[in-house]
Amino acid sequence: MATTAGLRGAAAPLEKTPLETYVPPAKPSLIGLSRAELAATLGELGVPERQQKMRVQQLWHWLYFRGASSFDEMTSVSKDTRTTLAERFTVDRPEVVAEQISNDGTRKWLLRLPSGDGLQKAHEVECVYIPETDRGTLCVSSQVGCTLNCSFCHTGTQRLVRNLTAGEIVGQIMVARDRLNDWADRETPHGNRLITNIVMMGMGEPLYNFDAVRDALLIVSDNEGIGISRRRITLSTSGVVPNIKRAGEEIGVALAISLHAVRDELRNELVPLNRKYPIAELLQACRDYPGASNARRITFEYVMLKGVNDSLDDARLLVKLLKGIPAKINLIPFNPWPGSAYECSDWEQIEKFSEYVFNAGYSSPVRTPRGRDILAACGQLKSETEKLSARERQALRAMAMTD
Repeated sequence: MATTAGLRGAAAPLEKTPLETYVPPAKPSLIGLSRAELAATLGELGVPERQQKMRVQQLWHWLYFRGASSFDEMTSVSKDTRTTLAERFTVDRPEVVAEQISNDGTRKWLLRLPSGDGLQKAHEVECVYIPETDRGTLCVSSQVGCTLNCSFCHTGTQRLVRNLTAGEIVGQIMVARDRLNDWADRETPHGNRLITNIVMMGMGEPLYNFDAVRDALLIVSDNEGIGISRRRITLSTSGVVPNIKRAGEEIGVALAISLHAVRDELRNELVPLNRKYPIAELLQACRDYPGASNARRITFEYVMLKGVNDSLDDARLLVKLLKGIPAKINLIPFNPWPGSAYECSDWEQIEKFSEYVFNAGYSSPVRTPRGRDILAACGQLKSETEKLSARERQALRAMAMTD
């Protein structure tokens, strides 16, 4: 059983510093540009101002509604404009290096990001698609690595290489639609869209890459393009308090908080960022979150760690802390990974915890672990930039098999 003292030796640093910055390729992709940026780009190419709005609308439709993978496909755009664009730009998405499909249908893609520096090691991130009977959720990354050091999270053991651009974030969604043949002008097996929900819960802390995440999600939620409603987009944060209000005002998507503890002493260990923004400050930011209501509840994510945060006393304090916040509580069975000091709570204890929270008036679903056998479950994402050893992979597969 894990104890809270000395799990990782000296206290983990609150935040990591990016090791690298984005270097654009010689021919950058138009993916990720806003309408205003597309108009400015066309202006630089000599397109008259009176034509720019129409041309932008054409490009937007081909890029984000129909998922065009080349300028040649854009038949409603003049040939001269297409030729000029192709000389300077691409519509490239991240490259799919590997695809894994879990026995439960979950898909994980390892994506390589283009870079303009031939000496720079290719950067890679992971993106996960989780099909369910009533929805299809895409888990998207915001950073290569992660700014934070949450002690229970496999992704948090990585270095922070760099932030992703808006284009690289939107590109993950476009890759997923490509692979699933899920663009709006194409038929799916059951006639409905396969990707219905987006969660910013992949690699990285979204609110430490605020501008790019905001710009990407505004593109994703545009109803004339990718068209995923803001109500179906959830941004998860470990508690970057100054940017929580901004997220509500400037992005307007659903909010999820990686809480995981109800006492500052423990949360300081599990989520070291708590030493900068303690629980009381974080919860006040939640109370002030623009648009939060009983119809748009804030989700509090709570990973169940055996003997650490799963007692009924913890459940009681959780209910007390969330009083007055329109909330639902998502209980997450801990997904083990090699080298972790923690164990998943016993199922009986998870049920007792959930029952107490539910009886107090809060929705408290227990998240079904998905994709554990392909390292795609919550907290397990770790890019091939930092490969697992064969022994680690064997250990993880064994954990999945015995779950």
